[in-house]
Amino acid sequence: MLKLTNPALAFVLGRLLLGLNFLMHFLVRLPKLAGFRAGLMKQFATTPLPAPLVEAFATVLPFVEGGIGLLLLLGLFTRPALVAAMGVMMSLVLGSNLLEEWATVGSQMGYGLFIFALILFCQHNRFCFDRQPVPA
Repeated sequence: MLKLTNPALAFVLGRLLLGLNFLMHFLVRLPKLAGFRAGLMKQFATTPLPAPLVEAFATVLPFVEGGIGLLLLLGLFTRPALVAAMGVMMSLVLGSNLLEEWATVGSQMGYGLFIFALILFCQHNRFCFDRQPVPA
């Protein structure tokens, strides 16, 4: 069995946690995609965002989250997947700011910091398809 350094273990567990979180967003929303889309359309009706843009975003978001989650769980294209996750969080922060949902923005900033840390320590990635694990 491979012995992981603390930074490598922390990175792998953090990557798996974020991957599971993103994948579950997809799996939970998939059966009720129409309701999710309708809810976002209603929620953003008073913002300056055009309705077709909100509808497109609401349709695509669960699939993007699912793809990012799967890539992170597999450790495949990890760095680009983390950059994509940060892009998703930036778009969510934008939307939450437009809605003036400051508590939600705070939560999303926490996600952003978590993703930032994973990007910062990406060189510790192990148990992944990106590269061969370093022998102990």
